[in-house]
Parts: sequence; structure tokens; C-alpha cells
Amino acid sequence: MIDDLHKHTAERMGKSIESLKHELAKIRTGRAHPSLLDHIVVSYYGNDVPLSQTANVTIEDARTLAVTPWERNMIQAIEKAIMSSDLGLNPNTAGTVIRVPMPPLTEERRRNLIKVVRHEAENAKVAIRNIRRDANNDLKNALKDKLVSEDEERRSQEQVQKLTDQHVKEVDAVLEKKETDLMAI
Repeated sequence: MIDDLHKHTAERMGKSIESLKHELAKIRTGRAHPSLLDHIVVSYYGNDVPLSQTANVTIEDARTLAVTPWERNMIQAIEKAIMSSDLGLNPNTAGTVIRVPMPPLTEERRRNLIKVVRHEAENAKVAIRNIRRDANNDLKNALKDKLVSEDEERRSQEQVQKLTDQHVKEVDAVLEKKETDLMAI
């Protein structure tokens, strides 16, 4: 039972970190990366579908993405979806390829993005601490129901704390990497 609880807790904490990485991937650093356009949705024959299901997104150079639609008639819809996204990008169409240049970030914009990144990291830490709280509550309930001894409960709480510390360090490492990425010119 305790092993299942630890496994479940570690799994949930890992998902929190994956969620953080996914959120941080959306934040633009000034360098081109295909995952920047992952959350863009395109109207495709009346249905909203992710951009990746209607076109191929590749890196053309350090500051330019190339979007190649699979169907020629989708060029306008994809271009419109990129323009209306929250990324502030201006795509250029050249035949069947849409080029998306990444404008360089200003110092002030970089500082604002770092604040956003830190906020996302703090949210991930809060989520991890909430998972720890849930695990400890489950352990207390198991102790109350006499499913575990006090020693087992105490040992398990220490193990849950170690898991929490390990995952918080991982969040800090992800945060530091993204901040370094944002400040690189």
C-alpha cells in the first residue's frame, strides 16, 4: 500500500514537471523552435485542429520557422491562425511555404518573460507541495484506520518529503535553464 502511494505521488509530481516544461516551451526566447507553434489551432474544414495536424513545422535558420501546409488551400487559414495567436508573430507566405521570422526580444520584454517563467515555476512548486500534502493525508488516514504503524507512517512521510525535495530541485533546474535561454542574445 505504501509503495503504491509513493509510486502514485512520484508519478503525479513528475506530471507537474512535464506540465511546467510544456508551459515554458510556449514562451518565446527569440530563437526559432517548432514547439512555439504547438498550441496554435487552425480551422480545418469547420473543425479546430492543432497546427501540427495540418502542416509540417521546421526550423529554417536560428530565427525563422518554416511552415509547410499539407494542402495548398490551407495556407490562408494557417497564416491567419499564426497572426491571431498570442505570440505576436508576422508570417510571410512565399508560394507553398509560410516563413515565420522571430523578432529579437528587447531587454524589457526579456525581463517580463522571466517574471512569467518564475511564476510558472512557482505554480509547479505549489502543485508539488499540494501532492505532498495529499500523500501525507493519505498516510494519516491509513494510520487512523490502523493499516500502517506509526513508524511506517513516519518513514513514509520522510520518503514523501525526499520526493518533494527532489522534484522541487528539478523545477529549479528547469527554471534556471529557461532563464539562461531567455537572457541569451
